[in-house]
Amino acid sequence: MSIAENLQHIKKLLPKEVTLIAVSKTKPESDILEAYNAGQRVFGENKIQEMAEKYEALPKDIQWHMIGHLQSNKVKYMASFVSLIHGVDSFKKLEEINKQAIKNNRVIDCLLQIKIASEDTKFGLSTTEATQLLAYENLKNLNNICIKGFMGMATFTDDETIIKNEFRILKNYLNSSKKYKTTNFNPTILSMGMSGDYEIAIEEGSTMVRIGSSIFGTRNYN
Repeated sequence: MSIAENLQHIKKLLPKEVTLIAVSKTKPESDILEAYNAGQRVFGENKIQEMAEKYEALPKDIQWHMIGHLQSNKVKYMASFVSLIHGVDSFKKLEEINKQAIKNNRVIDCLLQIKIASEDTKFGLSTTEATQLLAYENLKNLNNICIKGFMGMATFTDDETIIKNEFRILKNYLNSSKKYKTTNFNPTILSMGMSGDYEIAIEEGSTMVRIGSSIFGTRNYN
């Protein structure tokens, strides 16, 4: 099927309250335009400089999400346009995002990445570390960021029970974290689920899914 047909198929499966992020990392601008012309407006990239180049070349009503592991020294390259940063895993990174947001006179929305998978390769905070960060008094001083919720990646496994349990941990944590709500922490977004497990993620309460290969086909890595 074409990119447009893949998008149409996936959108039929998604509840209207779930946001679809088309993961366009490594894909050419022509593929993104095909998805754009089929009505898609939210795209995810995992490398800031690649995303910045695509931002310059493509329509300006696209919402760009940074979904990869975040390098603080590159935040400045996307601070003027990024819609949502998913993979924030430290207070230091929040400080840098806030600093760059001030320079661009805007508030940048973020998600804290929570480590729910058993694999050692996944980044993220433990729920204990996230709670410590949310309770940290200095967080209130970061007026140019807003933490909108959490992102997590389940273990890469065929065992659906494991995947369900991990997604459920994140959903329960979102609910329990609401007592820390402040002007810059308003938890409404749960970004979990990718091409292989997004249907399970939605069952477990995901509000945002990150789908790449099921839209654009197999990814070629250089």
